[in-house]
Amino acid sequence: MNSLDILFVHPNASQKIYQDLSKDFSTIEPPIWAGMLMAHCLMKGFRAEILDCEALHLNDDTALVQIKKSNPRVTCFVVYGQQPSASSQNMEGAVSLAEKVKDVCGDTTIVFVGGHVSALSKEVMENHPFIDMVCQNEGVYTISNLLQSNLKDKLSQIKGLGYRDGTSIVLNPPSPIVAKEDLPRELPGIPWDHLPMDRYRTALWHALPNNSQRQPYTALYTSLGCPMRCSFCMINIINRQENEYSDGSAVFRYWEPDFIIKEFDKFAELGIKNIKIADELFVLNANHFMKLCDLIIERGYQFNIWCYSRIDTVKEKYLETLKKAGVNYLALGIESGNTKVRKDVTKGRFEEVDIRDIVRKIREHGINVAANYIFGLPEDDYESMQQTLDLALEMNTEMANFYSAMAYPGSPLYGQAKKEGWKLPSTYAGYSQHSYYTQPLPTKYLTAEQVLAFRDEAWMKYHTNPNFLNLLKEKFGQTAVDETLKSTKIKLRRKILEEQTVT
Repeated sequence: MNSLDILFVHPNASQKIYQDLSKDFSTIEPPIWAGMLMAHCLMKGFRAEILDCEALHLNDDTALVQIKKSNPRVTCFVVYGQQPSASSQNMEGAVSLAEKVKDVCGDTTIVFVGGHVSALSKEVMENHPFIDMVCQNEGVYTISNLLQSNLKDKLSQIKGLGYRDGTSIVLNPPSPIVAKEDLPRELPGIPWDHLPMDRYRTALWHALPNNSQRQPYTALYTSLGCPMRCSFCMINIINRQENEYSDGSAVFRYWEPDFIIKEFDKFAELGIKNIKIADELFVLNANHFMKLCDLIIERGYQFNIWCYSRIDTVKEKYLETLKKAGVNYLALGIESGNTKVRKDVTKGRFEEVDIRDIVRKIREHGINVAANYIFGLPEDDYESMQQTLDLALEMNTEMANFYSAMAYPGSPLYGQAKKEGWKLPSTYAGYSQHSYYTQPLPTKYLTAEQVLAFRDEAWMKYHTNPNFLNLLKEKFGQTAVDETLKSTKIKLRRKILEEQTVT
């Protein structure tokens, strides 16, 4: 008899994805999607467990020992990551381990779920014959319905399942996603006691308001999905309700504050201060996030929280409450310093907002800004990318991310790239911003190599800029400066730039 009905596996490919940044600087996130799926299965009465290979620093061989010992009917690889777009890069570790699991534990059924899998269900199964089944969207009902079966008969009746029928690949009709009103019952939190909570660590920048203490740390969703349709984002692909390629459905669902506050109560009991609210847009629905903040404030918790907002959804009237609730960083998708470039890829009224004024007001309320910029969007040229860098240097926010534009499977940009014949990554690690195999998109005016070289130089200019280092020292002390400069000593190798140099 199998020891478990299902083992949820979070793979480990941190070295390939982050290179030497994985040793000390990359975040180690709790696998919150795997945790939510596990909670659903436990609620349904199934025997379920999680194996977090990244947090436990397990390589394929040591992970195999644990999987074989667990002896699960189903081994489910939950392929998500630190942000939604990380699903593709985390396929690197998932397929490597899954192939070995099939060789050593042949009686377990291997199932994959995640954003990349949702976007390219058939392709994933065609490329990896050791994957027995896939979930075509978030997988909640597909997985529990699968566990109710004998894993062999009547598979055609399980909505959202992709499976093998002899030499054919069958994609069943879509499964419904969990409705908002059903979230508390179907996804009732995360079984934190099944996770190695002492292993998770946040990023240095997030820990700075917490005296640079990076542990303990955790993350959670208070909502799912996003109503926006930015062309570079694939967040909504797991909401897909059809089998053909699409960019998903812009569905926004959230747990009621009275329910989700119970998770924060657990964090307080565990002594966890560093918290990431992983919602794609936390500062969106005031009836949701403001009430939750009020509940945190009522309890007197002293959390160190960071969360996402859009420039055009954060309002000055929210800021005092957010700060009192412990929100010390708002992450803003500024994307580009050029209005034309930004307007080409974002949906909404973003281009009409005064970015500088919003950032100034946020900081006046004692909240730090984590600004996100993208180089290499379709309309970018050297001049517009320099405008983006100049804007970043001018605003000099407490944290800045610099990305190269990529066509993540599940995003509208991926569909455009396929149509235009743009070169896409040849490996899963190529979707990582920090890997050796990084393969960004070209623009209408620049090559992928030119974009990546500019991005890497921009990152270095920002993080060695005296104005930025002085800001860190004044607000957070010398440790912040020392650790930041330490990170600049780690040189990321880039395959396409090395090949260009040789040529």
